[in-house]
Amino acid sequence: MAAETFDAIVIGSGISGGWAAKELTEKGLKTLLLERGRDIKHIKDYVNANKDPWDFPHRGERTQQMIKDYPVLKRKYALQETNLDYWVNEKESPYTEIKRYDWTRGYHVGGRSLMWGRQTYRWSDIDFEANLKEGVGIDWPVRYKEIAPWYDHVERFAGISGNLDGLPQLPDGQFLPPMEMNCAEKEVAARIKQYYKDKRAMIIGRVANITVAHEGRTACQFRNKCWLGCPFGAYFSTQSSTLPAAMKTGNLTLRPWSIVTKILYDKDKKRATGVEVLDSETNKTYTFNAKIIFLNASTMNSAWVLMNSATNVWPDGLGSSSGELGHNLMDHHSEAGANGRIEGFEDKYYYGRRANGIYVPRFRNLFGEKRDYLRGFGYQGNASRQNWVRGVAEMSIGMDMKEALTEPGHWTIGLGGFGETLPDHNNKVTLDKTRTDKWGLNILAFDAELKDNERKMRIDMKNDAMEMLEAAGVKDVKGYENPGYPGRSIHEMGSARMGHDPKTSVLNKHNQLWDAPNVFVTDGSFMVSSSCVNPSLTYMAFTARAVDHAVSELKKQNL
Repeated sequence: MAAETFDAIVIGSGISGGWAAKELTEKGLKTLLLERGRDIKHIKDYVNANKDPWDFPHRGERTQQMIKDYPVLKRKYALQETNLDYWVNEKESPYTEIKRYDWTRGYHVGGRSLMWGRQTYRWSDIDFEANLKEGVGIDWPVRYKEIAPWYDHVERFAGISGNLDGLPQLPDGQFLPPMEMNCAEKEVAARIKQYYKDKRAMIIGRVANITVAHEGRTACQFRNKCWLGCPFGAYFSTQSSTLPAAMKTGNLTLRPWSIVTKILYDKDKKRATGVEVLDSETNKTYTFNAKIIFLNASTMNSAWVLMNSATNVWPDGLGSSSGELGHNLMDHHSEAGANGRIEGFEDKYYYGRRANGIYVPRFRNLFGEKRDYLRGFGYQGNASRQNWVRGVAEMSIGMDMKEALTEPGHWTIGLGGFGETLPDHNNKVTLDKTRTDKWGLNILAFDAELKDNERKMRIDMKNDAMEMLEAAGVKDVKGYENPGYPGRSIHEMGSARMGHDPKTSVLNKHNQLWDAPNVFVTDGSFMVSSSCVNPSLTYMAFTARAVDHAVSELKKQNL
């Protein structure tokens, strides 16, 4: 059978893959979007979106069988009954842990854009310049002024609600009206502002949940069921946003159940010619050709595709000429912070379940302040009132217990840190040539860990959270610091970093493979450092920018 030919192929349909498909099709390119898992149709396939806890056999909780079947997912909050089919079948798709790495995956159309936390923040030049100034890793080939217009571009379409806060370490964006802090959060924020004399701030989170009708989508209803799929399209996902836009052009072909096993390379032309696809339902192999290829399979899987695309030119994989493919793996380290009890708001409550929280932007190692580690961290959290669930631990019984649980409990507030992880060549992912998955394909092996810089930072992540809450008058403050294994923040980055020099990087400043310039990698793989803010907005901006460059180069016949 002759191979089908397209102008462009996009591998992966998550946040960055959806953006690549939208931008390519809107620029007139006939585009094939490949997804290794099943299709999930917007609204129609959100089968649990309108269910209440009592509608599930086990009230939405995990069962012993689930714990047995999902040895990795059980380590996280994500393992529960309500959206179990959104997560990868770990028996079919295992991986090797040389060192513990909690890899959380979703193999379906939309990928983790259906389950993400939606916190969206811009980087600043503090982030883009840090590696060069501190002699860490390699220098970013891009600065804020180059990417700022693309932040504008993706924010306007995606719909980001937030406040204009005027913070140099956290640039403002093109925001929809912000969500509102509740009464307790406002008071704690005011006390922190006063105590630290504006050197620390607590703001409402900047979140990809729209607060007004936008791009044909309905405003957030404050149900806080985002991880079940949103029938209102109120949060940004491939299904609600980029896929409909791409389909509208008439230029998109979507093919689920398509595992891309390799990118095909012509060593004479020094260009990729297409991809080889294994149909995950039939096990048949197909070839698709294209002028340009966007690799957006997610940080780990994109590295896997490149490593599995080995040729006699590059036996370690396409893009491996620098020796950096698969290396410099990063994830934000988390699970350190504090919580406590707030007094004085016993007569107050809030309306609905806001799908957002508060954010404390980075304040360490900024503006002359210096610690015994590099970079910094931010906090995410919220204040809320205890509900009837607190009764599970109560000792009382009968009428007294029932009456007590008709009233809300006391107010609590928590701050959880997200810290920057430095790039390190020794933190890596490789192909395990001794183990295969359901389809007979070699799986990935993880060899990454927190280093001394992260361990030192975690002490401040705990202690600073305690200090801030106590300064704000919060009672019974308790700090915590769990091991914080890589992967737990689900913000994996690195593995195919961009740079100035093909000897030290996998991609150039436009996300092109040095080894095959018609291949673009725009998911978390390209990241040169990790900042401490959620990275998805940066993936979106770089993807749109890379498509613009790719189409320009295509017109010039440079690809």
